[in-house]
Amino acid sequence: MSPALGYPLWVWIMFMTGVLALLAFDLGVLQKDGREIGVKESLKLSAMYIGVGLAFGAWVWWYRGADAGVQYLTGYLLEKSLSLDNVFVISLVFGSMAVPRAYQHRVLFWGILGAIVMRALMIGAGAALVAQFQWVLLLFGAFLLFAGLKMLFAADDEPMPLEQQGLYKWLRRRMRLTPGLVGNAFLVRGENHGLAAGWWATPLLLTLILVEAADLVFAVDSIPAIFAVTQDPFLVYTSNIFAILGLRALYFALAAMVHRFHYLKYALALVLVLIGVKVGLVYLHDIGLVAFKLPTALSLLLTVSLLGGGVGYSLYRTRGAAG
Repeated sequence: MSPALGYPLWVWIMFMTGVLALLAFDLGVLQKDGREIGVKESLKLSAMYIGVGLAFGAWVWWYRGADAGVQYLTGYLLEKSLSLDNVFVISLVFGSMAVPRAYQHRVLFWGILGAIVMRALMIGAGAALVAQFQWVLLLFGAFLLFAGLKMLFAADDEPMPLEQQGLYKWLRRRMRLTPGLVGNAFLVRGENHGLAAGWWATPLLLTLILVEAADLVFAVDSIPAIFAVTQDPFLVYTSNIFAILGLRALYFALAAMVHRFHYLKYALALVLVLIGVKVGLVYLHDIGLVAFKLPTALSLLLTVSLLGGGVGYSLYRTRGAAG
């Protein structure tokens, strides 16, 4: 079969088949009866998704060699760690919109499906830019450095209430919203619920749009970060998708323990700074201005150390917290 972005077509088919199988499992098994997912089940499912993502990384290592394997694992870990911060934001959205846990899984499933499509478009655009203009990597590095420092110094700031955010207020003015939730429906006919005729959006649809918007914001950080690790579009996309596929399962465990990971934000900020410096060094090395560049294996080790330190310190400092 002819190659697509440097890989045989069968490799892409294998990857997409695996993704579709996981989505079918999620939709057909986990959402079958609309039940609430508990913390214990969430941890088991999350372990399964992590296992699948790491198994794919092992296959990449075998198929393309150690360097590609390390690049995939670094990208996977980076996206997984950044998605943890996304979990905190999603938790705030669900809390502000008063969405019951039993309905949250439906929003997360369609949110992740939308994220898969959105990431494909953004990664495709990023790959085209990097292939055409190598200096774009330097802009990525500067952006990550800025984003990391901004996160580092704003880590203790209280998030703005949802009701005061521009997107929320703009959507509320332009959407015909039902007064409250209507089961797990996103859209309903008004005449069936004592409202004016026509289609009405429910607060659950508004929640979904806000969740997608949050993912878009985080993708602006995470995608340049992964391009800083590797410019291989296949490794960028697969590591991204396998990391976010397990986000729904991981959410139900982490949402109950958000208060235990306060100091993880500092670690994530330092990781962004590290990756920003790394990509800058790579570009300057390639054009002959510096003699040193940070090896991918070393950046993986530093990333693991920073995140492990952030998680460990958070759990230590909040060991007496309730929940």
